[in-house]
Amino acid sequence: GGSTTSILLNVPGESASVVTCLDGYAMARKGRAGPALGIAAIASFVAGTVGVLGLMLVAPPLARFALAFSAPEYFALMAFGLSMVVLLAGRSMAKALLATLVGLWIAGIGTDLFTSTSRFTFDRMELLSGIDFVVVAIGIFAIGEVLANMEAREEPQVLPVPKGLRNLLPTMQDLRDCRFAFAQGSVIGFLVGVLPGAGSTIASFISYGVEKAFSRRREEFGTGVIEGVAAPEGANNSETGGALVPLLTLGIPGSGTTAILLAALVLWGFKPGPLFIAENPNLFWGLVASMYIGNVMLLILNLPLVPLFAQVLRTPVYVLYPLILGVSIVGIYASSGSLFDLMLLAAFGLLGYLMRKLDYPSAPLILGLVLGGAMERALRQSLMMSEGSLSILVSRPISAVMLSFALVILLIPLFSRFNSWRLRALEQKD
Repeated sequence: GGSTTSILLNVPGESASVVTCLDGYAMARKGRAGPALGIAAIASFVAGTVGVLGLMLVAPPLARFALAFSAPEYFALMAFGLSMVVLLAGRSMAKALLATLVGLWIAGIGTDLFTSTSRFTFDRMELLSGIDFVVVAIGIFAIGEVLANMEAREEPQVLPVPKGLRNLLPTMQDLRDCRFAFAQGSVIGFLVGVLPGAGSTIASFISYGVEKAFSRRREEFGTGVIEGVAAPEGANNSETGGALVPLLTLGIPGSGTTAILLAALVLWGFKPGPLFIAENPNLFWGLVASMYIGNVMLLILNLPLVPLFAQVLRTPVYVLYPLILGVSIVGIYASSGSLFDLMLLAAFGLLGYLMRKLDYPSAPLILGLVLGGAMERALRQSLMMSEGSLSILVSRPISAVMLSFALVILLIPLFSRFNSWRLRALEQKD
């Protein structure tokens, strides 16, 4: 559901759908909204099935693996996710890093959980609890996009929508192009979901970054590449199955949704833990069956409705853009009931507009915002565990390996520039 508005309107339906906006909305502007919606549904079905199979087959050993993660490992995971800014940078690495720093700063606004002191609140009570991620995402993507397009004189009056059912669904070539995206998105989403608190947003960013890193047309990502839709959508859905692993085998909820499920299980007298599956086989297999039925229904409902959803783009832009603004405002106010959030929405909409005018990438800002708070908490908990020594981050095998991967990813642009400089020097010498 969240991918539909991300693709058609550039309005993230949920935090994990932010990455889908990057290529999904670009595909819609090229007249390929139908294939984008179709591939999102297929990727969700494939990855959801993989998540269910993973829950069935490898839940106990993966639960023991999740127990090996503590604050240093979570910090390393967040650092690895943050290194994906290199792959989201676009043409300018400096602009991407600056956008990431802005995202990290926004994540730091609010009350310090360790000292209970306020940070960057400017004596505004509304900022003590921080800034809602949804406000930032909708402001940057939806409002900023509308403002930029309203200014552009060459903007078409109606966005292109191809005619014919064949042109509204993914082709066989699209499916072949997305084979790796289906596979790695499913695996990454499931593994990240196993880690309590990691979340589908991190999984979708990592999956998008991995897909771009290994793609033969990585330079085209962000301009409407169908793999850029399949990978994050797959990771988003596969994470659901992974999140149930620590819940059912350890009694540890990994997200708000699984926390509600845990409360329901306890209310009915069940005790999630190492013996839950053996003691309650009927409930466990019933849960697995319901998840698989849900995946099948998702596919059945979404694919036939793709032509109907795509008709939204036939709406003239002078109607569509005010509609997007109205939906964004109503959605934010309905979720918080705060006029201050509406002012923040306008401010971030203006920021998104300026970022487009100055050619700053928006994805790194969102990535910094998503990872900033969790990364800070993990780092400070690690320092408390080690009595202030940073060596704890590299003395533990899992965190050391992930930090090494993050460092390698960050050094890729330097190696590329060095090779380019060396080749130019050799050409001039010849």
